[in-house]
Amino acid sequence: MSTSPTPNPSSSPAYNKKNPLKIIVIALIVLGLLAFVAYGLFKSERSSAPEAVTLQGQMDMQQTSIGAKVPGRIAKILVTEGDKVTVGQQLIEMDSPEINAKINQAKAGQQMAQSQLDKAENGARPQEIAQAKAAWQANQAAADLAESTYERVNRLYEEGLMARQKRDEAYTQYVANQDKAEAAKQQYEMAMEGARSEDKAGAAAQVAQVDAKLEEAMVAKEESNLKSPISGIVDNVIVNPGEVVGQGVPLISLVNPDQQWVVLNVTENYLGQFAIGSTFTGTLPALSRPDAPYQKQFTVYASSALADFATWRPTNNDDGFDVRTFEIKARPTQPDPTIRSGMSVLVKVQSLTNTNKAGK
Repeated sequence: MSTSPTPNPSSSPAYNKKNPLKIIVIALIVLGLLAFVAYGLFKSERSSAPEAVTLQGQMDMQQTSIGAKVPGRIAKILVTEGDKVTVGQQLIEMDSPEINAKINQAKAGQQMAQSQLDKAENGARPQEIAQAKAAWQANQAAADLAESTYERVNRLYEEGLMARQKRDEAYTQYVANQDKAEAAKQQYEMAMEGARSEDKAGAAAQVAQVDAKLEEAMVAKEESNLKSPISGIVDNVIVNPGEVVGQGVPLISLVNPDQQWVVLNVTENYLGQFAIGSTFTGTLPALSRPDAPYQKQFTVYASSALADFATWRPTNNDDGFDVRTFEIKARPTQPDPTIRSGMSVLVKVQSLTNTNKAGK
């Protein structure tokens, strides 16, 4: 009895056709699982990595407005916008007839006061002294004559040869002449001594007063020609030649490129990245090129909370607190004369949102 061979499934044609297909399917499934796991790991790592947030600030500089201390008409403007100026450099020349009139008036008063002081210091003229001496001598001679007359009349009265009335009249004449002689002597001595110290002091004080008025007028004249109080750059020329300006009206504004800073408004959850004394890097688009961003390093020197109207109030926050906004000021490590006030500064900071989620 012959035995038929047992068929081998692996050698059958149907099995040989299905086996490679199963292998391919299984390989695809494994590859898909591996790709899914890799994608999940990539997403998890990406979501846990901190994102960068860009804050926009603005450059600012010390700005000085130059105003007129006295009213007048603009005669000449000696600078233009963008010019560099130094301390004491004249910016504007003004024409003020009122100031010129005050100067002339003060000079005339100064001459008059000085002449009075000279008169007090120098005393009377020689002719006046001689006239006073002659008057004194004449009155003294009259007094001596009156004294002799009285003595003769008095002796005759004592001898009974002259009436008492005549003696009294002679005595009265003698006393009157003595007084006149003494008064003339005092006038002569005053002419010799000159003015009293009080009169000299009064004349000197009047000269000082007039000198002060002249100095005031000259200062006003000097102030009418506006000069720069700082070294900097002319930012804006507000007036034109020929215009009449009043006292205190700004005419020119200057900026000091050595005193520049950036102002950033940040919420308090980013405040830890802007501690006073810390540094950060900012990009200035106005000075950047497509292939070369213009970056500067800044140092924080001031931080202050803004007013309540600048407080940001979240609407979807489970914590239920308000986030305050702070103003950050930072100076460039090295001042840059090419930077201008108003330029934007972009600062990238680390976002805290994903970090907080990862912590939870």
